[in-house]
Amino acid sequence: MNKDSLALPSRPKKKKRSEELGDFTVTPRVIPIALLAILIGFIAAFVAWALLRLIGFFTNLFYYQRIDFAMTSPAQNHLGAYAVAVPVIGAIIVGLMARYGSERIRGHGIPEAIESILMSGSRVAPKLAVLKPVSAAISIGSGGPFGAEGPIIMTGGAFGSLIAQFFHLTSAERKTLLVAGAAAGMSAVFATPVAAVLLAVELLLFEWKPRSVLPVALASATAGAARRYILGLGPLFPTPPHPAFIGPSGLLGCALVGLMAGALSAVLTLGVYAAEDIFHRLPLHWMWWPAIGGLIVGIGGLIFPPCLGVGYGNIGLLLKEPATIHFLLGLLIVKSIVWIASLGSGTSGGVVAPILMIGASLGGLEALFLPHFGNGFWELVSMGATMAGTMACPFTGVVFAVELTHDFNMMMPLLISCFLSYFLIVLTMKRSILTEKIARRGYHLSREYAIDPLEILFTREVMRPNVVALPADATLEQAREMIRPAQRPRGQHLFPVVDEQKHLVGVVSRNHLIKAFEEAQSSASHIKLREIANTNPVVAFADEPLRVVVYRMVETGFTRFPVMDREDEKRVLGMVSLDDLLRARSRSLEEERARERVLRLRMPALRGPRPEQKITVTEESDLHIQTGN
Repeated sequence: MNKDSLALPSRPKKKKRSEELGDFTVTPRVIPIALLAILIGFIAAFVAWALLRLIGFFTNLFYYQRIDFAMTSPAQNHLGAYAVAVPVIGAIIVGLMARYGSERIRGHGIPEAIESILMSGSRVAPKLAVLKPVSAAISIGSGGPFGAEGPIIMTGGAFGSLIAQFFHLTSAERKTLLVAGAAAGMSAVFATPVAAVLLAVELLLFEWKPRSVLPVALASATAGAARRYILGLGPLFPTPPHPAFIGPSGLLGCALVGLMAGALSAVLTLGVYAAEDIFHRLPLHWMWWPAIGGLIVGIGGLIFPPCLGVGYGNIGLLLKEPATIHFLLGLLIVKSIVWIASLGSGTSGGVVAPILMIGASLGGLEALFLPHFGNGFWELVSMGATMAGTMACPFTGVVFAVELTHDFNMMMPLLISCFLSYFLIVLTMKRSILTEKIARRGYHLSREYAIDPLEILFTREVMRPNVVALPADATLEQAREMIRPAQRPRGQHLFPVVDEQKHLVGVVSRNHLIKAFEEAQSSASHIKLREIANTNPVVAFADEPLRVVVYRMVETGFTRFPVMDREDEKRVLGMVSLDDLLRARSRSLEEERARERVLRLRMPALRGPRPEQKITVTEESDLHIQTGN
């Protein structure tokens, strides 16, 4: 039997128009999710505290052979040439943990979090919540040129996912709690709660809906508040306020800095994946790749010690006072090389802190020839723009730089530089440093969000009003004649069955009608259509958004509905099918591709007035149904 002829328990219940056309889809279900997100925010704050203490512990252990949990720089060590071996030892430990613990600890955390959301139903294995922070602490503590943000995003997300897995939640709800943990972890590490929410929206949520944004924001705010008691208040890099307005020359300088930061972002992204390609060609198991990357880090640290470790102190120094050219070139070149090699080798560590440091060093070099607006001005502008370009998240780049410094006068310069950096990246590169790895694993990820045309188009705009409806009292033999191709519109396979008042009695599909006729044979002239029609069909209403109709098709399995009048639910206005919904998509595509000139400049006539042009408007005929006789 044809699928379209099957009966369903009931028609869709009539709803108020305001409810059908509501702006939001949030339900009270968001309340328990928000409460869980607040709990996750508290936990993520303490996880961030523990991660920073672990980094301090391993840094002191590897470079100073002492037991101490305070954050310190490995650049002041006195190991001499033996310091080259420290990153190698740490990388070997991380390689062993990845091979015999979990391979997912490799990398900088954000692509792994994205992959968990998109491909694993936001499920994270419990052991990852332990192995990821420990491996990252070992990697960074042994001199790895990384930050703590990538590991804390993955670790916070892992704890959010684990808590979610203890409850009966949907995949979308687990995703929300995973992202809530990730945002809370970043908020706790950097004291940037607003930027953490923006990062979640631009990178992890893949939607802008109250059901997800509200819990994420609450988790981030909770972690930011808890940070006050366990790590202290922000900002992480306080700077004196810069001028509120920098004039045209300053704004042009911001544009130049943004474009140069975009070019640097492209170079860094290409470098990381070029290094990864080189490591893939080595005749060694991937477990040993981090050791090779660690050797490059060790040599780089011997040449330029400030390139080792997290480097928060270096960022603070660049934002407070002018640095020497030697220091700036060392950070820009050596830090970039060791970071690219180490990250490409697949060890564990984050990308944000290195990007900030490299971008700030570029800004320091640019400050040598750009107008002076105070110490750290161009370093901060370049730092935010490099982050915006490399991670393809311009809003996050702006707000993150402001929250790190609490210098709100920098909003306009950062807006220009971050978006121009982003502009250059999206024009020249298909993917960012965060999505390239996902693409290399065989998945496609779009970072462009837009309103689905099915959300704003109504059934009445795509339905077919000219359809054949069959009288309920017609016999099978008569109905068979009425549905011949010459008598029915092309593509109509489902027929409304109506009474004398043309009110819907049921529906019957072409295949079901023909089959019933063949089975009845001699009695086909006596069996009425109302006897074989599906008298309880699933219908659509003319004022329903197409999204509602699509969901109904998915839920029921039917692909064709009669379209009814909301005011008179028995009155048939037409038919809508899956093909009609595809026409809505084609309309959206045509709006993007079809170019036309709407307004034209007309010069006054020089040879007298033109003949008057008459415009004839043809009124569209009313919707109607062709009823067979």
